[in-house]
Amino acid sequence: MRIAAGEALAVIFEIDEFREVYGDTSGDTNKDGNNPLEGYIHLQGLRAKVLSQVRELAAEAAGKGSAKKDLKSQKSLYRDILDFLEDGYSPKTTANIGGESLNTSSWSQLIQLKFLKHFLKGGFVKHMQENEFLHDIFGFTPKKTIHLSDEELASNKQNEKRAYKSPNSVLSKARTKYLNKQRALTQDRREGHFAVGYEADD
Repeated sequence: MRIAAGEALAVIFEIDEFREVYGDTSGDTNKDGNNPLEGYIHLQGLRAKVLSQVRELAAEAAGKGSAKKDLKSQKSLYRDILDFLEDGYSPKTTANIGGESLNTSSWSQLIQLKFLKHFLKGGFVKHMQENEFLHDIFGFTPKKTIHLSDEELASNKQNEKRAYKSPNSVLSKARTKYLNKQRALTQDRREGHFAVGYEADD
């Protein structure tokens, strides 16, 4: 629950939702009769409270009943959120998908990617390679793979067999020609045609 809340906070601050709610910071009153400067001051106070809470969660020790793995991922997430809120550094991650790298550089992309991995599980890689909508969302262009039907695969296997394993293949014919030449040379050596000082009887 804390992780989801932290991610939601990060996205809210990333898209600067609070600034839109409270408007500009000039001293004039807006159409509702509220002073935007007061709203901005309230926003800064709220941001300070959020920063304080995020610092505590980033340094929180293991409590009773909390799993080590969950606590470790919570601490890591809140450290990233703290870096983002204090210094403006968004988390940058890289996922390897079919030999291509998918890079994320914003909280919204990171959370979308995390959700898709969890939701699609084993089908995540296939969707990332084939789904054009996901390509547009993440700005990802996978390597194009050639998909062959079962008939085409069977045809390719037959052609390969014909080209390399058949007695009529080019490879087989070349091998036969080479072996016949070697046999002829060996036979000639045995008969002595290449012997030195060979004399013919006439």
